[in-house]
Amino acid sequence: MNYQEHLFRTKVDIPKWDKPMSVSDHVVFLGSCFAQYMGERFQSFGLHALCNPLGVLYNPESIRLQVHAALHCDEVNIPLFRIDDEWRCWWAGTQISGSSEKECKDAVEGALQMLRLSILSADYLFVTLGTNVCYQLKDNGLVVANCHKAPGKMFSEEWMPLPDCIKSLMDLVDDVHEQNPDLKLVFTISPFRYAKYGYHGNQLAKSALMLAVEEVRKTYPVQVSYFPAYEIMMDELRDYRFYTEDMLHPSGVAVDYIWDCLVKTAMSDTMQEYLQEYAPIRGGLFHKPSKPDSEVYKNFLASLDEKAKMLKAKYNI
Repeated sequence: MNYQEHLFRTKVDIPKWDKPMSVSDHVVFLGSCFAQYMGERFQSFGLHALCNPLGVLYNPESIRLQVHAALHCDEVNIPLFRIDDEWRCWWAGTQISGSSEKECKDAVEGALQMLRLSILSADYLFVTLGTNVCYQLKDNGLVVANCHKAPGKMFSEEWMPLPDCIKSLMDLVDDVHEQNPDLKLVFTISPFRYAKYGYHGNQLAKSALMLAVEEVRKTYPVQVSYFPAYEIMMDELRDYRFYTEDMLHPSGVAVDYIWDCLVKTAMSDTMQEYLQEYAPIRGGLFHKPSKPDSEVYKNFLASLDEKAKMLKAKYNI
């Protein structure tokens, strides 16, 4: 650590993984907005990744319910409902809907099947927990993934006690390992601050999640690990310039920094080399052309696609 680092910030110690990720690994991301950020980053580099196929999730029980539904599709009843002339699902976010009950059910079943197949073939499952606060339907006690702007009187707001958080995560680990014994789970805590519950309430929620994850990690020391995204944000990036305008979400710079920490500690040297070589392709795909329908731009995209195929062939992806 140089003088300026020692003077101006504290560093989070992140040991390099003994068995780092490979460029050919299949990864599933579930959880909060931060899981979405990381999952989309994997996808943008052409890696094998599935990210929140039914929408973002926040609390341990919603994640457990969704994974259980995916792994046991034939044994569960999908909780569909109608609101504002659209059919929705209490296990899914607002992006999944249908004009008819069948259309919605088909969409949910398709997403669950995608999640199931991905978990069965995955090498890693990243689970990002946001809060221990959950919303339950008053009529049957079901924990919902999203309230879908339904009337508030339909729900009760509950703070999951620590034993319940631990049980949900333990059940999640057992469920996926029954189907895929070699799957490695990586838990993270979302850096997003839930001001809705007050800043003290936010800290209580994060603390409960950390304690729950630590208990699970100690129970499954080989299969379960923890990546300190929350700690990096709170300690290394302890400045409001690393937040978006709402002062709650990590900024793009912060996400880039945490991504870089993940790359250096969790990925093999070969995987890091691949990311470096793919970076110009990724940059080209993010380029916003002035004339997207022009032949020049179409040829440019075709060239990028060819380069991506050659690079993936080189690394056996």
